[in-house]
Amino acid sequence: MRARQGLDALRKARGEAVALDGAPPPHDTDHFLALLNSGRLEEALARGQALLREYPRSVLLHDSMGRIHYARKDLEKATAAFRAAVTVRPDCAEARYNLGRVLQELGDNDEAASCYAAAIEHKPDYADAYNNLGALYVAKGNLNDAVVALRDALKLRPNYVDTYINLGNAFRDMGNKDTAVAYYNQAITLQPDNAKAHFNLGLLRNEQGKKGEAIMALERAVVHQPDYGDAHRELANIFLGFDLRDEAILSFERAIAANPDDDLAWCAKLHQQAQMCEWAPIVAAADRIPTLGRTTAWGMLSLDDNPARHRLRSENAAAPAKKDIKRHLFSPAKPKRPEKLRIGYFSADFWSHAVMHLIVRVLELHDRDRFEVHGFAYGEGVQDGMHTRLVNAVDIFHQVHSLEDDAIAERARAAHIDIAIDLMGHTKGKRLRIFAHGAAPVQISYLGYPGTTGADFFDYMIADSITIPAEQRAHYSENIITMPHCYQPNDNGREISSRVFTRSDMGLPEDAFVFACFNSSYKITPEEFAIWMRLLAKVEGSVLWLYKSNRWAEANLRKEAEKHGISANRIIFAEGISVDEHLARQHLADLFLDTFNVNAHTTASDALWGGLPVLTRMGQSFAARVAGSLLHAVGLPELAVDTSEAYEAMALDLATNRNKLAELRARLAANRLTTPLFDTDSFARDIEAGYDAAYARFLDGKAPDDILIGR
Repeated sequence: MRARQGLDALRKARGEAVALDGAPPPHDTDHFLALLNSGRLEEALARGQALLREYPRSVLLHDSMGRIHYARKDLEKATAAFRAAVTVRPDCAEARYNLGRVLQELGDNDEAASCYAAAIEHKPDYADAYNNLGALYVAKGNLNDAVVALRDALKLRPNYVDTYINLGNAFRDMGNKDTAVAYYNQAITLQPDNAKAHFNLGLLRNEQGKKGEAIMALERAVVHQPDYGDAHRELANIFLGFDLRDEAILSFERAIAANPDDDLAWCAKLHQQAQMCEWAPIVAAADRIPTLGRTTAWGMLSLDDNPARHRLRSENAAAPAKKDIKRHLFSPAKPKRPEKLRIGYFSADFWSHAVMHLIVRVLELHDRDRFEVHGFAYGEGVQDGMHTRLVNAVDIFHQVHSLEDDAIAERARAAHIDIAIDLMGHTKGKRLRIFAHGAAPVQISYLGYPGTTGADFFDYMIADSITIPAEQRAHYSENIITMPHCYQPNDNGREISSRVFTRSDMGLPEDAFVFACFNSSYKITPEEFAIWMRLLAKVEGSVLWLYKSNRWAEANLRKEAEKHGISANRIIFAEGISVDEHLARQHLADLFLDTFNVNAHTTASDALWGGLPVLTRMGQSFAARVAGSLLHAVGLPELAVDTSEAYEAMALDLATNRNKLAELRARLAANRLTTPLFDTDSFARDIEAGYDAAYARFLDGKAPDDILIGR
């Protein structure tokens, strides 16, 4: 949409006559274009509208009005104006090109590509159209076509910097990273201050694991363009990888200063500040938080307990996964259930990860007469003892991390997987496009992400009546397989270390009441922390035993305690140790105090398995109700309360009534192996019943629907 000085310059730039029949006389167009080119958009808009009433078939006026609307960020009106120009003059290459640019910005890539192709047809030497068509092909993943179009652009304009950058992007996506680097460097040689070239080089160096070079390239980008928000944000993400959180926060803030609506930067910044227990900026952003999450879902769970908004966030986060993809259509190969249903569990985390600690025993206990169990690992992971156990727990293990998403889906189809279970959701390392392509006729989201995926390519998610009560059902996009007790599996063979821990070993006072919370620091908010401080004030000599997540959180929580009038030395931090030893040391605590927006999940199961009672407050969202589900399943429903006031009152009652607490602990010890929470054998049968019911609907040609597993 480049500016032009007068009608003659416009004609020259286009290489074509634009003043066709019905065009205004030169003195009118010169005045109109002078207003436009001087940036007096409102005056130009009014003048153009007046001229169009008199000259409705002027391609110049329609095209120029499109540029005005585009400059005013009114893309719908810009589209209408460029369409009018094309209608008046179908062979106007520039109008086609301009229409393509607006459509591409609106996300209509198919029509945009048609516009660029038409522009090239009418003007074969149109380098800009070749370049934009190539860039669009890169975005769509049509990489070979992209390279052809972009090389055509270079033939017409050998020093076209944007085209070198786009070629770099194409070869990066092809996996030919050395060639991509060469193209980015060529762009930088031609234009050393091109921030976009440095930015893309930085992204690629980061992908290659060359973090130092990535930082240098991105820093050059922001030197040449200080308001380059995307570059500041990517720098922040790299700083986080080095645990340079202060530098990361500063870069996120610079990204936000450059673009106050940068959703990714806002969400990442606030999530990191939650990790650091740096609460003042989070409190200051309270009015903005409900609007955040247009591009991400995970980081918002601890900041906002609102299942309706979480669904919208998940839908937005899932949308790119299915862009330009049609799910493979399956039809029943046999009229009845095969002798063995092939079920595939998909994850990037086949190692000592919290999700795998929960589900490994279920994988081992699947009925091999009725099920064949596959594992699809698309993360490089860690070759630890849990990895070995997981490989042995499945019948066939597929290491597929080097394959593209569509190839993994094809591998699953080639293995005749009947049910695909994604254990990731919107967590780090997710690859939702596998399921957008269609890995199996029945696809289920389970366990890894505590909420809806918002993705229509998942037929089901697995939950229970506590985590998704009837009144919240509308906020989950999947059909729900409702387990009879708790949705969460557990390993009832988990070893607890034989090591004997003493309070002095952990720095705990011998005779004090020990409140504990081993949740990650990002789950702690000012609301529950204020309650904890009031409890310390009321229970003489008591202490709070927290998990040491990071040094920033430790320092900030000590400061917050002092603000509440509590000595910082009454906050004691537990160092990370092996899981079996952590299970053993938990008996030193008296009561586990849960967090609210995101409960203890695996951490709560750990506490209950180790004999430590958990007190929770039930929220609205899935993540805020998990501990309540666990407590119901272990026979301690009274420890799942509905209000903050009840939570505080019960904690105080248990801390000052040792007999009542002792009775609870005795019940937990008795219930541990007799209630559903740790009855892994029965759980395996229940989840298999869910798989059977879901697959039966597929065999019967019925659409997926909610499934209730009875007992």
